[in-house]
Amino acid sequence: MNRFKNFIEWHVFGVCSAIGEKMGIATSTIRKYFIYMSFMTFGSPIIVYLFVAFWMNIKRYILNGRRNPLKYL
Repeated sequence: MNRFKNFIEWHVFGVCSAIGEKMGIATSTIRKYFIYMSFMTFGSPIIVYLFVAFWMNIKRYILNGRRNPLKYL
């Protein structure tokens, strides 16, 4: 079960982990509240989750491009 959890955390976007690290809250607590909110609001937090995941990926690509400007020469 632990290997499955690590696989999911590594290959999924990592939005809950990033929010937990920035706010100082346990990742499991954030995931639990995300699931509760999804059930109570019929899945609308999933849109927010996908937007944050997209933003994190774009941010990573921008930062990697700035750190290595000679990469494309």
